[in-house]
Amino acid sequence: MLKSKPIKFAVVFIALFVVFYYFNIGFFSITSPQSQNYNHFIADNFNYIRILRHLLLLSTSFLLHCAGYATIMNEYEILVAGRGGIRLVYSCLGLGLMSFFTAFVLAYPKAFKQKVVFLIAGLFVIQLLNIIRMAIVALFWGRRAQNIIDHHIIFNSIIYLVIGIALYFWVTADDRKNHAKN
Repeated sequence: MLKSKPIKFAVVFIALFVVFYYFNIGFFSITSPQSQNYNHFIADNFNYIRILRHLLLLSTSFLLHCAGYATIMNEYEILVAGRGGIRLVYSCLGLGLMSFFTAFVLAYPKAFKQKVVFLIAGLFVIQLLNIIRMAIVALFWGRRAQNIIDHHIIFNSIIYLVIGIALYFWVTADDRKNHAKN
């Protein structure tokens, strides 16, 4: 049954996605001091979630500074002088999106070099768009306002559309090259 390329791709993709997605959730659990599963050693020495959060906050703060805004940052938040701010919680890190994207790229039958280049570029773009989103939210999204649509829904809709388009062009690139030669 796994000899069929589409079925093999689907099985590998789903398996990788589940592993990546739940690994991140489990890792978050053991690195969160409020969790019953908290592991001090892992939280202090291998906490990639804290590193990612710090890089995203630092990058967002840098972008806002470049746009002329003064910011104050701590481990979880950015406050923008005269505007608003954001609290960067786990669901804002994009780990689910990155798990989906990584699983798709790794499962798809292409050359290793093509996968690595596309994976690195794609993960970079996902986080770049996340940084832009956080800057916009910090400037314009009121915490107390009665917002009809959550910014997570808007961002996820846009990012999945961007990912879908990028994956389409990546998947069909060889076909377009072959068609152009003929």
